[in-house]
Amino acid sequence: MEIILDKDKIKHYITEFDLNEKLTESDSLPIQLHTYSAGELVLVEGNELQGLYFQVGGLTKVSTSVGTGKSLLLRFCYPLSVFGDIELIQNVVIQSQVEAIQPSSFLFINKHIVENRLMHKHIFLNELLKHLSYKLQTCTTASRINLLASVEERLASYLLTIRLENQFGKEIQTSQISEISSLLGTTPRHLNRVIKSLCDIKILGKAHKSIFVVDWKRLDDLSNGLRYE
Repeated sequence: MEIILDKDKIKHYITEFDLNEKLTESDSLPIQLHTYSAGELVLVEGNELQGLYFQVGGLTKVSTSVGTGKSLLLRFCYPLSVFGDIELIQNVVIQSQVEAIQPSSFLFINKHIVENRLMHKHIFLNELLKHLSYKLQTCTTASRINLLASVEERLASYLLTIRLENQFGKEIQTSQISEISSLLGTTPRHLNRVIKSLCDIKILGKAHKSIFVVDWKRLDDLSNGLRYE
């Protein structure tokens, strides 16, 4: 991790993502630019939160551990994403692990600065509320589908969701079977069996190491209208 204090670079990101009003008196705030290489951990589950992170560049992966010691993939995040908001408001340790998948950049504001200079500003709180409500909506939807739908329905819903041009479709899109199975709350072995069965009935097709949709209409029927959104 590298800490950059270049005011011009920081100002550039604040302007690019329209954070001037949301970070009231941003010129006087001690904001840092943190950069991470691919594979570096940005936040570690269970650690104390140091501050608020605004992702302004790159791609990150958010996961959480489960009782078996395995990790559950939650989403991929792009600019502008916020990390530390839940922990800051609830005053708890870091709840999810955040890893840089590509070189990634964050505007960082120390926790004490946020608490003393920003938390009483309604514009800033509205921005946090927007990010928190989005996370709640998408996590609630994903949990409901994963708990109540079959793996066939979940896979159909997943494929239909990533086909849509919306934010959450982008945040769960991946080509790795292990990552898809984690997002769907199943195992790679079971997911491969489901893919094979859908290929056998010509809803999906396989070419080399890729799968593709043969019949979107039947896939939609299989999903029963469910979407990860």
